[in-house]
Amino acid sequence: MPTSTQTTEPGPTGPGSTPESGQKPQSSSPAPRQQKAVVRPGDRVFSAATLIAGILILVILAGVALFLLAQSKDTIAAQISDPSQITGGKGFLSYVWPLVIGTLISAALALIVATPFSLGIALFTTHMAPRRLAPVLGYVIDLLAAIPSVVYGLWGIALAGNLTGFYLWLSKWFGWIPIFAPAEDGSVSQTGRTLLTASLVLSIMILPIITSLTREIFLQTPRLQEEAALALGATRWEMIRMAVLPFGKSGIVSATMLGLGRALGETMAVAMILSPGVLTASLVVSGNQTIASEIAQNFPEAAGLRLSELITVGLVLFVITLLVNMGARAIVARTSVKGS
Repeated sequence: MPTSTQTTEPGPTGPGSTPESGQKPQSSSPAPRQQKAVVRPGDRVFSAATLIAGILILVILAGVALFLLAQSKDTIAAQISDPSQITGGKGFLSYVWPLVIGTLISAALALIVATPFSLGIALFTTHMAPRRLAPVLGYVIDLLAAIPSVVYGLWGIALAGNLTGFYLWLSKWFGWIPIFAPAEDGSVSQTGRTLLTASLVLSIMILPIITSLTREIFLQTPRLQEEAALALGATRWEMIRMAVLPFGKSGIVSATMLGLGRALGETMAVAMILSPGVLTASLVVSGNQTIASEIAQNFPEAAGLRLSELITVGLVLFVITLLVNMGARAIVARTSVKGS
């Protein structure tokens, strides 16, 4: 006999339809799966190596500081108990203060002389010089950083002998200024080996450092900003003043502070140029010493308490350099915040 079959029609599937009981609604798109980042062995090795390098720098810095403190304990104890034992009865503070003044003055003069020339050379090689000439000038400037300090010292000695007439002219016409005043007997240095000569040599030594860094910073200036300034009718100098210099402001500060750190710690060239003498406000009279040159000239023959005194002077230079770098970082951070 024929059997009848029943067909079930599908229910409504429109927006207003409801699913049958016991069935879960199906979403149109599956939930995204969270995938774990794949860390390769090479990434772990590189991360560990960079961490070790960063920690190593801090360990070395702390080790140098602890060494200087440990070797300076005799001088510190003598300064507290009996200052007359130090440097012929003058006391450590009276001994180190003229050295600090000479160090700061020579480094500041070198920075004042070198910074304008460095910025000018960097701007010329990046925005003014022909394309074929700019790389050659850059290589020549970079080669100055490879010259040993002894060579600079020998050149400074030769330069000092040729500056005696210039120092005499300065004292004659500008002697009313304390830094150009002659000695009590009216004379100036007959050898030219003064703090001003050492500062001029230091300015040549730090010039390639500041120039190289500022040149690379100026090259990072966005090309669109330069072209926009020129398209608005600005001259080349106006474009540099409005686009290049503001962009590289923090980098310029960093470069100059790095050059200052080099000038503060320079030893051999300054020791070869300066003549031993007492602290004087005049830059055309023989005298004045820096911390680095004082250590270099007296360390080979030092022993006992005298050796501890020189190491303590080195500790003072270490603190000065650390404070200068910290101040530079603060200035760079503030400049970057204002620029942004």
